[in-house]
Amino acid sequence: MRPLVLAGIDGSECAAAAAGWAAREAVLRGVPLRLLHASPQLPGTTVPRPALDRLRLMGVRLTQRTAEDLADRHPDLEVEGGQADEPPADALLGAARDAGLLVVGTRGTGGFEELAVGSVALRMAAAAPCPVVLVPPRPGAYADGAPAPRRTGRIALGFDAHRPVAEAAGFAFSAAEARGARLRVVQAWGLPPESVSSRTLVVTEEDRATWEDQEVLELSDALRPWQEKHPRVSAATDLMLLHPAEALLNASRNADLLVVGRRTDPTAAEGRLGPVTHAVLHHARCPVAVVPHAG
Repeated sequence: MRPLVLAGIDGSECAAAAAGWAAREAVLRGVPLRLLHASPQLPGTTVPRPALDRLRLMGVRLTQRTAEDLADRHPDLEVEGGQADEPPADALLGAARDAGLLVVGTRGTGGFEELAVGSVALRMAAAAPCPVVLVPPRPGAYADGAPAPRRTGRIALGFDAHRPVAEAAGFAFSAAEARGARLRVVQAWGLPPESVSSRTLVVTEEDRATWEDQEVLELSDALRPWQEKHPRVSAATDLMLLHPAEALLNASRNADLLVVGRRTDPTAAEGRLGPVTHAVLHHARCPVAVVPHAG
């Protein structure tokens, strides 16, 4: 049996969007959806028991309402709810050990209005043992007030042919196949070191075309295993002479989902996010899937 989809909820607009996204994903995967609510942590070392009980009751009711609403919208979906007394991040990380996918909103009820990504969402992206999807609020307004694009039937994958990440590529191809979506594989590249020297002040169009052709061939060769495994997926490559973060952010403007990898770091207690992934999470114009991988 495939692992379930886990969604964190807290009553915020982002969490509601995340729960809806998670429900649709669970239906596509044919697995149950589990909703998890963790009561917010109250200030002070001693909290009256009635206050804790009240918070827990509110969480239970929120979970029940959300589960009933999603079950009504998706009659074939099995939805279960859970309540945790741990801090939200700890509760989600613990529950994610048994999940195939964790879905959270980009920010919850805390923080301030202009905050693009909250601390819990960042911690999930950096430390969860399974892939994590961060979902912006609906109906699509971002922290800077810019609207989100409408659904395009496209999934974007950040890829590097020189260091291919099997986990991220497999996630993106599988997601595209399940949705019948087109896949756009985005690779950022730069001119080789020999293009800049004391003797070469200008890069000729011929040299640039040669280097770009080489990159295209390497990208095509690196993607072949996944294209053979998913022959029904229509995949197009997009080589951009840009910084990786800029290339991915451009791709997110016309995508329903952007997939990136996150290298697990055995020396860090809970992993860490690289600068490109960090920038993408704060500025992407669509939900972002962060897929952990070793090495």
